[in-house]
Amino acid sequence: MAEERPLVPGAENPERFTGLELGPVRTVAAGLPGVVAGFKQVLSEVGLVRGLKALNELNQHGGFDCPGCAWPDPDDERSGIAEYCENGAKAIAEEATAKKLDADFFACHSVYELACLTDFEIGRKGRVAAPMYLPAGADHYRQISWEDAFSIIASRLNELASPDEAVFYTSGRTSNEAAFLYQLFVREYGTNNLPDCSNLCHESSGVALGESLGIGKGSVTLDDFEEAEVIIILGQNPGTNHPRMLTSLQKAKRRGAVIISVNPLPEAGLMGFDNPQQLKGILHLDSSLTDIFLQVKLNGDMPLLQAIGKLLLEEESLAPGTVLDIPFIEQHTSGFEAWKKHLEGLSLDELAAYAGIDPAQIKEVASVLKHKSRIIACWAMGLTQHKNAVDTIKEIVNLLLVKGSIGKKGAGTCPVRGHSNVQGDRTMGIYERPPESLLAAIEKQFGFSPPRHHGYNVVESIKAMHAGKAKVFFALGGNFLSATPDTRYTAAALQQCRLTVHVSTKLNRSHLVHGQEALILPCLGRSDRDILNGNEQFVSCENSMGVVQASGGVLKPVSADLLSEPVIVCRLAKTVLGNNTKVNWDRYMEHYDFIREDIEKTIPGFADYNKRVRLRGGFYLPNANRQLKFDTANQKAGFNIARFEPVLVKDGELMMMTIRSHDQFNTTIYGLDDRYRGIRNERRVILMNQRDMYDRGLENGTVVDLYNDHDGIERVARHFIVVPYPIPAGCTATYFPETNVLVPIGSVAEKSHTPTSKLVLIRVMIANDTRLTRV
Repeated sequence: MAEERPLVPGAENPERFTGLELGPVRTVAAGLPGVVAGFKQVLSEVGLVRGLKALNELNQHGGFDCPGCAWPDPDDERSGIAEYCENGAKAIAEEATAKKLDADFFACHSVYELACLTDFEIGRKGRVAAPMYLPAGADHYRQISWEDAFSIIASRLNELASPDEAVFYTSGRTSNEAAFLYQLFVREYGTNNLPDCSNLCHESSGVALGESLGIGKGSVTLDDFEEAEVIIILGQNPGTNHPRMLTSLQKAKRRGAVIISVNPLPEAGLMGFDNPQQLKGILHLDSSLTDIFLQVKLNGDMPLLQAIGKLLLEEESLAPGTVLDIPFIEQHTSGFEAWKKHLEGLSLDELAAYAGIDPAQIKEVASVLKHKSRIIACWAMGLTQHKNAVDTIKEIVNLLLVKGSIGKKGAGTCPVRGHSNVQGDRTMGIYERPPESLLAAIEKQFGFSPPRHHGYNVVESIKAMHAGKAKVFFALGGNFLSATPDTRYTAAALQQCRLTVHVSTKLNRSHLVHGQEALILPCLGRSDRDILNGNEQFVSCENSMGVVQASGGVLKPVSADLLSEPVIVCRLAKTVLGNNTKVNWDRYMEHYDFIREDIEKTIPGFADYNKRVRLRGGFYLPNANRQLKFDTANQKAGFNIARFEPVLVKDGELMMMTIRSHDQFNTTIYGLDDRYRGIRNERRVILMNQRDMYDRGLENGTVVDLYNDHDGIERVARHFIVVPYPIPAGCTATYFPETNVLVPIGSVAEKSHTPTSKLVLIRVMIANDTRLTRV
């Protein structure tokens, strides 16, 4: 019998519709509509003068890094018109808004009242203007001084029986400087409980690349796109999630590159792109991007890649020495013969059926790849959030290795990161399983011995809080509740805590589902000027391709009560650690150059940090794969053998993946339109194949409830509108965070422990009650 699980008030978005309007599904991204949409948002939230000032400095040399995605900026000249995309403009509108929330706002609005709003409505309220405190048993936040806020946190942390009873989460928006200080404080406090947003997204990429190639980062640079012969895009929607990538793809295509896209949905940014900075884009000319589109089933990527590899092996046997790069394989890899034998024993027809792709299409791809060696493979969370994600990404590596497509111009691995500095945070030591080399460097530089035992990742942290083993939760950025799986379970876990603390720019749902006590610590945003001791400061970020560059805000902060993240961490550390610290936190608050000096002494690759970060465009971190070096046990790149296990789908079940709308970045909802997919003014929708609809007696507009029964626990997401969509039979798609409630806390990727948000088994049932009264 299914376990009864009580609803947690305010843990999820309210079950009410906003008025669905359906239009045509688009096949081309960006163009003038994108320009108009982004600019309208900036005008409405920021105003003309403040908005233009921010946009003119966004991603420019001497300006500030976009708080959105981690796609790199050009090394050379950057566009003087707009070195940003539609969603970059929306990110600025969200962060740089002139609206602010002060003590009067919180006095007028209870936590419960705010929790009854949607995530979109919550985000639209404005910037938090001062530290806010929710005492035990209270229903309204009230303003508190910074000193008192730090004192409360110190008291709660220092009364714990063990430092491991505290969890310290990090968002990918956090700068290198803040992340380094944060992990330093947490380790001097005595724990490695440093879960971060990478645990939720590209952890699978880091594990797969680390094990097979010796470094958990991609190997390509932006210039490689100009040299590529083939670009394969798997499980990624660049038109919405990384729009500036479209310019690189378009340039590559015009130079003759073949673009192969693998995705369950025919996304606009995959199929076509109108560059609004070019006449052809304005006139809707020369828009096509993808040459071969493979509409794969959910979790069909691994068998597809194995089928391609099998066909390349067959082509090599027919013309030895002409298809595979045998010298590269012999000199730089291990395990090829075992991998070859494994694929030769597989059935092409079975692999094609698992993938949901016609064998003729797979043969077309193999024919394209047969005589090409400059191949780039790009992927995102469509691959990383599966049970077999690590092995699937290793299958990409296998394909690149047989073609010698590592360590040469125009070729390599390209995991496309989401948040702007998620890769930099990991470089700075935000990791619950730190390498001994980092811990030894900290001990040598700072004179204390950091803990050696592993800490909690995100899922382990949630389970520990739920079980009462973790009692204080501290988040440096992010919207933890809305980003994580199994919403009701996670909400109950947070409510078990004695104290929850969030360093934030704006109000979000995680502030409203809290521990016995709660604090909101308002910080400066990327776009805000940071003046410290009369000197203007900048921070730095690392993009998806390992470039570290400076970022300095240009706008006057909306409140004098905001502190920067580095200063918040320093003051927190001083209060918590007191006289027991061996770190000179006061020095870091004199000037951020002192932070970078100690990063240079602790983290490899940051020699002359203060000098090089001030160079135009910043500098590249070392990347062994680019020099054909592999930091593995045998100093060679390793082939991986993986056996695909089809997901057991019971009668009546469908596979569901969670996706973003076009008006969304991670958990931040910019608006209610998903323009490219033809969905407007609604988020509570489920995209379904028409055959699956017919089999269940569903029509366009039917209101349904969604159920997941993993581990015998019934999880329910109520009241979603069925929308027919060109998605493979047996597959569905819904927006997160609305359906995170269905993602089981106990279903994670092997090795990486990433929640399996891209394959959730659901039952779709017609709703008995469509009045939508519950909030």
